[in-house]
Amino acid sequence: MADDLGDEWWENQPAGAASSPEASDGEGRGDTEMMQQETAPVPALSKKTKQPKECFLVQPKETKEDATKTRKRRKKITDVLAKSEPKPGTPEDLQKLMKDYYSSNRSVIELEELNLPDSCFLKANDLTHSLSSYLKEICPKWVKLRKNHNEKKSVLMLIICSSALRALELIRSMTAFRGDSKVMKLFAKHIKVQEQVKLLEKRVVHLGVGTPGRIKELIKQGGLNLNPLKFLVFDWNWRDQKLRRMMDIPEIRKEVFELLEMGVLSLCKSESLKLGLF
Repeated sequence: MADDLGDEWWENQPAGAASSPEASDGEGRGDTEMMQQETAPVPALSKKTKQPKECFLVQPKETKEDATKTRKRRKKITDVLAKSEPKPGTPEDLQKLMKDYYSSNRSVIELEELNLPDSCFLKANDLTHSLSSYLKEICPKWVKLRKNHNEKKSVLMLIICSSALRALELIRSMTAFRGDSKVMKLFAKHIKVQEQVKLLEKRVVHLGVGTPGRIKELIKQGGLNLNPLKFLVFDWNWRDQKLRRMMDIPEIRKEVFELLEMGVLSLCKSESLKLGLF
């Protein structure tokens, strides 16, 4: 009877219930250990700190196309002028420059007063003349004029240019025209204004060649009287190494217009003085 009950009991146990308590406990501990191993954080691997590396920017090589574009962008005004055909200056050019210069600080009526009649302008150089041939054309009676001139502190003809070096060139190039005329250098380089004033006071001078700044200063100091002046010639068309004409240089342009207002414009309007553009 006891054996039957024992068999019945084993048969009625669910599957796996027959295991011994020790075996059951062992399997439970094994599963727990495995879960702990799986969930335990993995220690981070120690990495050596890398030193920062220097970074160099490599400039891209300039291609021929880029160089061509750069050259085009850097085109200077001198390049344009070198390729352009030179045009002789005209009285209209001088009138326009004068209006542009004074337009910001003069009224319309004052600007109209600056206009010079065509009769005060001599024939302009058409770029075919040397200085001597041009002066002979505009002043065919020069010999007679200079013989009759005996006033000190004055000249019969003024030639205005942009620099002392250019003035020396002009003096050398007018030998055929000047003859026995007394010529005076009227620029600042190596010559003090007081010395020029004394020279003008001592002797009769027929021709003066110089810069507008120094001529202006001589007039201010009373060393040069403009009333006997008959011809005022601008070295208008000549260009320097940068291909600039004298009126393209702001400082020279300013001094020229200031000189014109120191009695030149009034003499032109009275028709006692003629203007020429060489």
